[in-house]
Amino acid sequence: MLRTPEDYSLNPIGHIRSALQSLDEAPRQGSEGAPDAWLEVNSAYARALFGIAAGDDAIVITWLHRADRGVLEVHPRDDPDIPLAGVFATRSPHRPNPLGLHRVTVLEISGTRLRIGPIEAIDGTPVVDVKPVLRYREEA
Repeated sequence: MLRTPEDYSLNPIGHIRSALQSLDEAPRQGSEGAPDAWLEVNSAYARALFGIAAGDDAIVITWLHRADRGVLEVHPRDDPDIPLAGVFATRSPHRPNPLGLHRVTVLEISGTRLRIGPIEAIDGTPVVDVKPVLRYREEA
């Protein structure tokens, strides 16, 4: 297959292991009562965890594998009293490329498993990347 500059692929670096088993159980945002969960990183990426420590804040980027990729407009927070908005103006999981962004705290590290939270991702959600939350120093 000939690849063009418009072809992209993502490979999961791991998966979320959570008590949340269905979309109906998941809060809309982590700060709205989401539990802690385990991020199980594939052993091939173990060296990429070097430098992460318990207490760190991180952005976990997930692939929302159960999202409807054909949705372009939604009522924010699924509230029909709120006018329709384009998905790019919302945090809807349903969108052309359903990437989830989750700010979490690393609570524990056990080998290639990170206990993180709070996170609203359901069990089995693929993780495509982890990035540190940058802290900016205030000038004295």
